[in-house]
Amino acid sequence: MPPSELRLPAPIFEDGHVLVLDKPAGMPVQADRSGDQSLLELVRTAYPGREVGMPHRLDRPVSGLIVFTLDAASLRNMVRQFRQRGVAKRYLAIVEGHPPAEGELAGRLQRDGRGRKSRVRPVDAGPGSSMEARYPARLRFSRLAAGDRYTLLEVIPEGGAFHQIRALLAASGHPIRGDVKYGARRGERDRSIALHAWKLHFLHPATGVPMDVEAPVPDRSLWPVLWPPA
Repeated sequence: MPPSELRLPAPIFEDGHVLVLDKPAGMPVQADRSGDQSLLELVRTAYPGREVGMPHRLDRPVSGLIVFTLDAASLRNMVRQFRQRGVAKRYLAIVEGHPPAEGELAGRLQRDGRGRKSRVRPVDAGPGSSMEARYPARLRFSRLAAGDRYTLLEVIPEGGAFHQIRALLAASGHPIRGDVKYGARRGERDRSIALHAWKLHFLHPATGVPMDVEAPVPDRSLWPVLWPPA
């Protein structure tokens, strides 16, 4: 879509402190080398004079929920919640092959020299390992539906290490559909990957009220084939 036609997605939730959006796959959250208009720029344009903050990120090819804050105090609160793992995140992922019905994946992640990819090493790497002081990553998954070649998973990550869901699933032998960076057999035409930030639970940064927000499941690619689960 040409930059002049880009529009801010309709809010999933909005008040004077918090804005929750369903990010389209392929849109950068913040400015990158492409020069394409970012979601952050659109939010700042839509809320002139507000202190727009971004307490977390989503990868460009990923769709789903992202939280922006509209004042400095709310930003500080949400950053603290994310850092202290007070935000519960649930994703949907379509992966290659057929993983077990449920399971847990863990490892230590190391970003490559260009910072564009994470490599996984065993979680029990000893003190002499090159992975010492690297980023621990862990997730749980459960199977929701399966087709001939792909499986729909619900994924619950711990923390927010760089590319942790993508890297851990790929290391298990089940890369996310379209994620050629992590070994998928083929990419999608729109360069999206089948990873969707589906649900978030957090405390409202101004009121402390528990918040549960959910993004609609995408209607592109294989999503309508595997969703809703039978």
